[in-house]
Amino acid sequence: MVKEGKVDQLPTPTSSSNTRSNNRKTRRYLPYALLVSCFVLGTFVSSRSNYLNFELGAKFKQAVSRCHQNTDSTAGVCVQAGALYPQSSKNAEVWTQVGELLETDAFQTLAIDKLSGLIQIPSESYDNMPPPGEDPRWETMGQVHDYLAQAFPLVHKALSLTKVNTYGLLYEWTGTDSSLKPYILAAHQDVVPVNPETIDTWTHPPYSGFFDGTNIWGRGAADDKASLAAIMLTLETLLGKGWTPARTVVLAFGFDEESSGLHGARSLGKALEETYGRDAFEFIVDEGGGFDEVYGAVFATPGVAEKGYIDVKVDVTSPGGHSSVPPAHTTIGYLASLITEFEKNPYPIELARGSVPHETLLCAASHGETIPRGLKHAILKSRHSDKAMRQVEKLFVLPNLWYSSLVGTTQAVDIISGGVKANALPESASAIINHRINTESSIKETTARDGHTIADLAYSLNLTLNAFGEDLIPASAYASEAKGHVELSLAFHHELEPAPRTPTTGKQWDFLSGTIKATYNAHRGLDGDNNIFMSPGMSTGNTDTRYYWNLTRNIFRYNHKNGASTGVHTVNENIALDHYLEIVRFFTTLIVNADEVAF
Repeated sequence: MVKEGKVDQLPTPTSSSNTRSNNRKTRRYLPYALLVSCFVLGTFVSSRSNYLNFELGAKFKQAVSRCHQNTDSTAGVCVQAGALYPQSSKNAEVWTQVGELLETDAFQTLAIDKLSGLIQIPSESYDNMPPPGEDPRWETMGQVHDYLAQAFPLVHKALSLTKVNTYGLLYEWTGTDSSLKPYILAAHQDVVPVNPETIDTWTHPPYSGFFDGTNIWGRGAADDKASLAAIMLTLETLLGKGWTPARTVVLAFGFDEESSGLHGARSLGKALEETYGRDAFEFIVDEGGGFDEVYGAVFATPGVAEKGYIDVKVDVTSPGGHSSVPPAHTTIGYLASLITEFEKNPYPIELARGSVPHETLLCAASHGETIPRGLKHAILKSRHSDKAMRQVEKLFVLPNLWYSSLVGTTQAVDIISGGVKANALPESASAIINHRINTESSIKETTARDGHTIADLAYSLNLTLNAFGEDLIPASAYASEAKGHVELSLAFHHELEPAPRTPTTGKQWDFLSGTIKATYNAHRGLDGDNNIFMSPGMSTGNTDTRYYWNLTRNIFRYNHKNGASTGVHTVNENIALDHYLEIVRFFTTLIVNADEVAF
């Protein structure tokens, strides 16, 4: 989301001392001159239209229209739905009862205990782990299963449970009306490993689940065990109240989201499609954006798109030999030059009209109360002006590392290897480049650019080049023998196209919007529809939903959390108790509302 203070105003043309005074006078009277001009022009066209030919009259009328057009108008931009509260007496009553429970010390103690106990299980997942059953590190996921069964007995009595690929969890709370499409609430059981070297720097031990009176501490507190615990606690509470859904609720809990979901969500996605069919679900809610104050207004930013992903391997080979008789470049030297060439040629950062990052900015311009006028004007004008779009890029996107990473395709050299002995020339050296692909681009476009980025350099170094199976520089390109070879290929085979975009108009988006607004209001004792605004959002990474694209068009990546999460993937991860309780309120509101909406 746009952060305050990045841009103060649009640049203004400089003026010399000889013209500065005249310019001030011009600016002082310019609005009045324009008003008079527009009035005279409009009167002329109106009174003389019978005497003007049609073409000339049309041009005058267009000019009048432009005179009266307000380029800062926010009409039709980031249109908002109203707050959505349960309407039936049954649903309104249970929703109110749960809301009252959230205020009690007894329920808050219960909620703390449920999350704390879950945090105390070190369910870490690591990159490139073999399948379950082949690595004992998976066994902590079994501890998670045992804990959930003990902590939420009503859920395990009332819901059916299927375990997929040993540790993936699929629960079904079967509704009373089979004609209604079900929906999925997703979360993941695993956490990022804690670096042993950092344990002493934690305020409270990473797997303590310690509650200090305000915050609950530990790995997974924010990512993503608070959501998992909140979902289970919500269902346990509703069951305890005797409430049952009309619309079937499905829970999907992966176990290796932090290592790309290769064994967890991928298996869950296949099982869900086999059991329920393609496009069988009304919507999915998984982890993602939250809400925060921006430019004097509070915005919720559910993720409605995701960037693509590829890892590109750069292999360089050349003859070995004794290091006492080295050539001008070893394979490591060649590789270093190629890496430098990549970094000298980053992908262009171009904000695309209608893209999610652009629409996020439009929402900030439309509803932000303190957004600088110059920035607001440029953003709104960028709807139809390429020049204004370039201004937004220059003044806001490019200086903002996070936002520019969101907009463009990124490249990061993350792994490098080569050489086995100090006195032996390395026959090979390699590097891995990670790309997060712009939502407006593709894997094909990215790989093609990578090959052409280094082609000229490879040729100048007398190297042959094969990029993803295509000989860009064959051996025949040189009169004499080439000095080495460069191979570009896809590493690990985890590549992913940019995700299909979730619609941000229609009943599903309005349902989520209304649910978020009702939750926000209820948690603060507020009324009205505009205490929090909805904005399309996206993150720079991917969630387990990468494997759920076939299940629904409506994937909302959203944690109803206030502000940026603390300590995610690093030391001192924690979540405020009040934020955690509001997540419980959100899932309660969503589940009850879902029974009343006719999608």
